[in-house]
Amino acid sequence: MVLLCEQSLARWLYEPYWIPPRVVERKRMNTPDTFDYVIVGAGAAGCLLANRLSENGRHSVCLLESGPPDRNPFIHIPAGFIKVGYDPRYTWPFETAPSWGTAGRRVTARLGRTLGGSSAINGFNYTRGAASDYDGWAALRNPGWSYDEVLPYFLRTERRIGGDDAPHRGREGLLPITDCDWRHPLCEGFIRSAESLGIGPAGDYNLGVQAGAGYYQRWIHRGRRVSAATAFLKPAQGRANLEVRTGAHATSIVFSGRRAVGVQVRMQAGGAQGTVHARREVILCAGAINSPKLLQLSGVGPLEWLHSLGVKPLHALEGVGRRLQDHFMVRSVVRVQGVPTINNTARGWRLCLEIGKWALGRPSVLAISPSVAYAFAASRPGLPEADLQFHFSPGSYASGIAGRLDSFPGMTLGFYQMRPASHGHVRVLSTDPFAPPEIQPSYMEREEDRRVVIDGLRLTRRILHAPALLPYVERDEAPPAHAMSDEDLLEYARQRGGTAWHFMGTCRMGPAQDESAVVDAQLRVHGLEGLRVADASVMPAMPSGNTGAPTMMIAEKAADMLLQT
Repeated sequence: MVLLCEQSLARWLYEPYWIPPRVVERKRMNTPDTFDYVIVGAGAAGCLLANRLSENGRHSVCLLESGPPDRNPFIHIPAGFIKVGYDPRYTWPFETAPSWGTAGRRVTARLGRTLGGSSAINGFNYTRGAASDYDGWAALRNPGWSYDEVLPYFLRTERRIGGDDAPHRGREGLLPITDCDWRHPLCEGFIRSAESLGIGPAGDYNLGVQAGAGYYQRWIHRGRRVSAATAFLKPAQGRANLEVRTGAHATSIVFSGRRAVGVQVRMQAGGAQGTVHARREVILCAGAINSPKLLQLSGVGPLEWLHSLGVKPLHALEGVGRRLQDHFMVRSVVRVQGVPTINNTARGWRLCLEIGKWALGRPSVLAISPSVAYAFAASRPGLPEADLQFHFSPGSYASGIAGRLDSFPGMTLGFYQMRPASHGHVRVLSTDPFAPPEIQPSYMEREEDRRVVIDGLRLTRRILHAPALLPYVERDEAPPAHAMSDEDLLEYARQRGGTAWHFMGTCRMGPAQDESAVVDAQLRVHGLEGLRVADASVMPAMPSGNTGAPTMMIAEKAADMLLQT
């Protein structure tokens, strides 16, 4: 019965509305193509930038995406992340390298590989970060990136639906941002528990100050995911000056001297190869893993790495691939009593009921984020602002099995340190452009990060056992109740912690005098011409929260920079 419900739902959703316009799937590339701008990567940044650069009709734009179109109907159902989030057809098969912080484990780090990128397969939480994040970017000698200066670009992107009539929220953008309309007793209990511990009161956490607990804002509208492809490529329908090519894997940047003049593209592993030429600029929007990878394959990066790879150096740039950071997510799971959880609701006849609610436009488990409620809190007293972000779900997932719910009723409270001190790297180990690079986030390498993780686990336990949630607690599943010492908690984090899919910093923005910097404040690659990077890799410091909204802001600002040249 459940399978029949899912099949009917998929057939109902599969309609041309969801297929972005002018998607070109090239089988051969034997003629030179020339555009004003060539964008590599159709994720959050690439989709937005393609829309903006083609909007006035004066410039021709080619958007290259290695993955397939976003035609899978489960991409467009919020709960469908369970179906596509680890599907190799729509994700990059990345894993982190083993490290002390993961007890020698490799951590699966699937990122989006389809139109919309990770915005088509990940969670939906819209989090700008704190005002102090961007003032910090500007203080690192990046003029134009203070909070007051980037705020207009956040406003331009978003179409805030509901909420307070705040002057610093956009109402006319292409990306709808909504409040969660689904309620659950465990979510209400979590919010009250957090407030009882002084985490609150909640306001709009996207107004520059993060505090309190509440329900996440998200890019879900009328029960459907609004990915970057849906929000930004769909409105470009009919533009003759925008061409979107899927199945187009960028293998290297083409240079004439020190000027980028195009991108070599292979249609598939072992398939036909050709060159897409750029009259004005090449813009990398491939993300914090693939943008530095493409630069290194093209001879741009640390000399030692290029020599060991066997790639002829074009331009020595020590920062390419360095300074990688990610949010290290540690989740606690509690077995629940006295109330059904998502583990119950998403099975059997209850799932069919939820599908019916969703089809009728009513609140449903099919239209919620993996993390339903949030809290921003300080890991210990005396800190000037929150340094932890919590993600709560009235459900739990089987350990080590992607997308599979636990057989028992459970709830999950995960957290990460918002501004980690540890840095890692992304390093290409093979000249095969389809081979994954070495991804080493160096989780918890610094002692200060370990301290915050231990404190975070203690605060997590206090929240889950506060009076508002305690009646629902049957027992602690992970970490077990007997894990009490700092050593026990740290070992649990090493054994169970993993990625929050917030990779950033590998093409860091900064002045030329900064050896770790790859791009300047205009996002131009230092020492080269006609080449910019506009994605999460340019972030000079980790923003306080999910990286989707800041990445779109970067693309909005990049569009202004490009159109003003």
